[in-house]
Formats: sequence, structure tokens, C-alpha cells
Amino acid sequence: MITIMSDPLSDHFLELSTGKASFAGGQHIFNQDDAITRLYLVRAGAIHLVRYQTDGNVAVLQRALPGMVLGEASVFSSRYHCDAVAVTNSEALVIPVNSVRRLLRSDHVFAEAWASYLSHQLQQARKRAEIASLKTVAARLSAWLAWNDGLLPSKGEWKTLADEIGVSAEALYRELAKRSKSFSHETS
Repeated sequence: MITIMSDPLSDHFLELSTGKASFAGGQHIFNQDDAITRLYLVRAGAIHLVRYQTDGNVAVLQRALPGMVLGEASVFSSRYHCDAVAVTNSEALVIPVNSVRRLLRSDHVFAEAWASYLSHQLQQARKRAEIASLKTVAARLSAWLAWNDGLLPSKGEWKTLADEIGVSAEALYRELAKRSKSFSHETS
């Protein structure tokens, strides 16, 4: 479930980093309409890109976990289009966005690694959109399992799985219990 950045890209980001930043759970890292001056490579914790809806709901646009670039789609924008909020205590490397832009223009190895990373992120976003379009918890879980070789994450990661497929943890637990019971009956 966690996307790990390719080594060439990670190595470049380590070189470009101007330091580390730590964020407490619930802390805003940046807000919609802030000028974009830096990117973040998440090293620990979880940070969400969110957009607040007029009805009070929150749309999660990205769930950035360790090894992921927070707000990677903003490299060529002047202002953020959403807020970034640490979901848990988190740590990230700080990378000046102008350094990334300069490297994209001058280093074809970095540019190719960046394109590969963005391509993978796009594939993941399409997968999440496809799963979210399904109506039932059972259908969403089945689709997720199909994309992940039929393997469930460890029990400690089920809440993260529920978030990823857009259902409550309780609904996921009920579905897993149903599947466990039907599997037990099939083997009896």
C-alpha cells in the first residue's frame, strides 16, 4: 500500500533537501492559496491534502505516506489548490520547489525518474477512483484485493485499508467477518 520513491529520485531529493520538518497530528503544513516555495518528501507519519467543501465535508486528494512526495502535482503551479494537514505526527524532508524545477530542466535522469514517479501516482489515483466508484463495501474490498494479488494487509493496517477504499473501519470489519464466516463454512 505504501509507494516507495525510486532510488535516483530519492537520492536527488536528499541532495536538494534544505532540512527536515516535523509536524504534529492536526497541524497544517500549508493552506490553499499559499505560494508554493517547497515540496515535502514524507519520511514518517501520514499527511493528507484536503479540500474543504461548502457543505462542510472534507475531500482527501492525497494520502501521503513515507516515501511519497506531498503535493507533487504542484511543481509547476504558483499557489497550492488545497490544504496539507498532518494526520499523525509526521516528518518530511523540505525541498525547494525551484531546485526541483531547475533539475527537471537540466538533468534527464532526474526528469525520467520524476516522470516515472508521477506515472505511478497517476495509476494509483485511477485505481482509487475505480474502487471508489463501486457501490458496496464488498465490491470495493474485492476490487482492492484484485489489485493487490488477493492479499490483505496485516490486521494493524485494516484502518488504513478502510480509508483507502473509502469505507468506515467498522464496515470493513463487518465485511471481513462475513468473508471469514463464509470461508469457514466452505471448508467444513
